[in-house]
Amino acid sequence: MGDLAAGKVALVTGAGGGMGRAGAEIFAREGAKHVYVADLKEDGGHETVANIERVGGAATFVKVDVTEEDEVAALIQRIVAEQGRLDAAWNNAGINDTSRAFHEFDKASWDRMIAVNLTSVFLCMKHELIQMLAQGGGAIVNTSSGAGIIAAPGLPHYTAAKHGVLGITKSAAGEYNNSNIRVNAVCPGMIDTPMIQGWFETNPELATMVLQTMPGKKLGRPAQVAEAAVWLCSDAADYVSGLSMLVDGGGVNR
Repeated sequence: MGDLAAGKVALVTGAGGGMGRAGAEIFAREGAKHVYVADLKEDGGHETVANIERVGGAATFVKVDVTEEDEVAALIQRIVAEQGRLDAAWNNAGINDTSRAFHEFDKASWDRMIAVNLTSVFLCMKHELIQMLAQGGGAIVNTSSGAGIIAAPGLPHYTAAKHGVLGITKSAAGEYNNSNIRVNAVCPGMIDTPMIQGWFETNPELATMVLQTMPGKKLGRPAQVAEAAVWLCSDAADYVSGLSMLVDGGGVNR
């Protein structure tokens, strides 16, 4: 076991698979006292908990729709009721969509993307910050994307949401800088998750083109992003706040 998260109570949203699962497992590996696994996917969430318990960690799955403020507030209240505090939170839940021309998007697609990929981050941050202010500190990491830095082809709503995540990350980092609360973001590139695989299946030609630009012509691994998120939540990063950390093998710089 490591010690980056020693004794901490941690929350990871979207932890029923992919990067979130990797993050929950790494928090446990790094000595977290308890990891809360939040997701709408019950089977995936329970599997993440089982993986953590199998290696001696402690975890709890909570089914949560992070676009609903009442559910987010109840999640944070439950964590505090059971553990007394919340030290680290990785707001990672998100969705993708099929690429198409800007003028072909309807408002329903826009509204859903903004709700899941941006509004949910705002809601989680709001209630995490309330608790962290009350307890005297904490660390938050939000999942943005390479699309938070440059535009994702055919995904204007995803691009807007991920740019927005970086905006609210920087806003909160500045506002709570003197309250012992750090707020950072990770910006994954093309990572081998079910969400990206699903996107590739609907866009095979784009997938081939994208892979040609990746280091080694392959996708990144969920754990590579999760390691960065856990480090940003750790005391080893106690002088880091407001950062937008690209974890993309240099893809954005190509």
